[in-house]
Amino acid sequence: MLVNLTDVFTSEGRTVSKEAELELDKVTCHGQEFPVTEKEPVRLTLVNDGPGHALVQAETKLKVRMRCDRCLKEVEKEFDLHISQKAVSLDKASEEELEEQNDFMEGYELNIDSLICNEIMTCWPMKILCRPDCKGLCPVCGKDLNTGACGCDTFVPDPRMAAIMDVFNANKEV
Repeated sequence: MLVNLTDVFTSEGRTVSKEAELELDKVTCHGQEFPVTEKEPVRLTLVNDGPGHALVQAETKLKVRMRCDRCLKEVEKEFDLHISQKAVSLDKASEEELEEQNDFMEGYELNIDSLICNEIMTCWPMKILCRPDCKGLCPVCGKDLNTGACGCDTFVPDPRMAAIMDVFNANKEV
């Protein structure tokens, strides 16, 4: 959704508060798409911060469905976003300011979905887990180890000892 900021840019001391619907239905991260399962309207506060300058404050909550990195179960991650961003009108902005706001401004309009999506990327978890003590999948048979042990032999010899093991195996009598 686009919100026109012309009135805020041109009126000194002006403050505008409004709610806007979030049209974002999926988030793309690391080449994968993740569906947005729940979302609240975005509460915006737009404040004139000098001629041609505006302070954009946005708050919203949304849930994104993703998979656990260890066991591949589906998990819903909630993002509680509080954004504070400066916006500058095209006629007052320097090249650096235009480049910084290129992701969320389209001319004199604020692209709410891009603003929210950029904030989600900065809050994206390094490791997605269904629970902190997730045991993951068995590397041999693929069973979910959270439901119980599978009985597979998961012994992995120390690769630093491979040369010594070769000596023992070569001298072994059959």
